[in-house]
Parts: sequence; C-alpha cells; structure tokens
Amino acid sequence: MKKLIAHIIILRPLNLTIGAFAVIITASILKQTGKVSVWFTALIVVVCYNAAANAINDYFDLETDKINQPNRPLVTGDVKPQTALFLAIILFIIGTVLAFILPFTATFIAVAIALPMMIFYSIWFKGMPLAGNFIISLILGLTFLFAGAALQNLEAMIIPALLAFGLTIVRELVKDISDVVGDQKAKLKTFPIVVGVKKAWVLVSVFAILIGIGAIIPFVIGTYNYWYIIFVLFGVEIPLVITVFSMMKFPTITSAKRVAKLLKLSTIAGVLAVWLGSM
Repeated sequence: MKKLIAHIIILRPLNLTIGAFAVIITASILKQTGKVSVWFTALIVVVCYNAAANAINDYFDLETDKINQPNRPLVTGDVKPQTALFLAIILFIIGTVLAFILPFTATFIAVAIALPMMIFYSIWFKGMPLAGNFIISLILGLTFLFAGAALQNLEAMIIPALLAFGLTIVRELVKDISDVVGDQKAKLKTFPIVVGVKKAWVLVSVFAILIGIGAIIPFVIGTYNYWYIIFVLFGVEIPLVITVFSMMKFPTITSAKRVAKLLKLSTIAGVLAVWLGSM
C-alpha cells in the first residue's frame, strides 16, 4: 500500500485535480457541459500531460529534492527513478494520442506547444533565471486555452488563462526563493540565486501588485459578476497582500515556503472566481 501511495504522490494529485477542474469549469463557462465526450477527452489529456510532467520533473530534480523536499518518493526510495521516467513516457503518449481526437487548434496547443514545453522545462529551462518560471506559468494558462479550443471557443478563455498565468508566475518565483539552498548545490541558475533573495522578493512584490490590479479589471468592465470579485478579494487579493507584506517584513526562505503554499490555494480560488463570476 505504501508503494502504491508513493506512486500516486509522484504524480501530484492536487495539481491534477486543479487541471481537471479547469477543464470542467471551462465547459461550464462556455455552457458546453453537454459535450461530455469532448470535454472529458480534453480533461484526460490535461491530466495525463500534467501527471507525466510531474513525474519527469521529480526524475530530473532528484538531487535538489534531497535537500529541498526530502520526503518526495524518489528521494525516500519508494519509487525508482526508472519507474518515474517510464510513467512519464507512457502518460505523455496516452495524452498525445487522445489530443489528436480533438479539434485542430486544441491538438496544436497540446502537442506542438504544451508537450515540448513540459519536456524541455525539466531538462533545460528549470534552472534558467525567469525562463523556467515563465514556461511553467504559461503551461497552466494554456490549460484554459486548450479546453476552450477543444470546445471551439478559445477567445472566451483568455481572461482565465491570463489570471492563471499571473498567479502561477508569482508562486513559481516564491518557490524558487524557498528552494534556493538545494538549487545552489545543484548549480542551477534560478532568479533568486542570480540576483539574491532580497531582490527576488522585490520582483515577486512587483508581480503581485500587477496581478492584484489586473485581477480586478474583469469585474470593473463587467465581464464577471459580484461572485467573481468576492472570491478574488478573499482568495486572490488577500494572499497577494500577504506576499507583499512578507517581502517587506520577512524576506526570508522560511516565509517563502509558507507563502508558496498559500498561493497554491490562491490559484484554486481564482479558478472558482471565474467559474462563479461567469454564471
């Protein structure tokens, strides 16, 4: 049982749930929940791709995780590195085959854009200043565009994609700050390592302020209703304020670990805000 749980953990079920939820919400926003075969196929593609990306990320992060996340299954030995790589390959293949069932634009987003990004992120871009943060944020934003394209209304999902991108890039930078010790030993060139933790916190704060302002605009221009602004205020704006406050008062690695967890919940709140706000 312990081994089975470890193999599930390596796929990061919470991240997979967020991805699946994004597809379901897209179908609901576009009032296309009746097209079950389409959105469910898109959901499986998203889950397979994300699960594969998580597994291959753990495979390439084995050395840094020994310091940053010593409880990860590959570090504890509950999952073998070869098994993680095999899982990633199989899941990428399944997701790619299913992607070709969907409309051309959705197939192109998945196979020509998302798939190469997920693979090259772990191999090359993860340790590059800002490039890795940008790519992982773009991948999450593409989830909404992919689901919208699958249901043949990509334009309506641009705002959710931008919100997901913005919140993710803030969280990814905070995560880099929290992982700076392990990343230094692995000789990665993440942004906090190149410019220093304090300067990285400043950039996080700038992004947090910009995203905080941008997140309110859809309500101001009437795109979403009052439920949107309620969830954005409590689930997005307050965590972003806490992020900025942490930078000003406690610009440390320890506070970064706490803020990173909070921002993951903020991403979920942002997705809920878009869903409820579109009703």
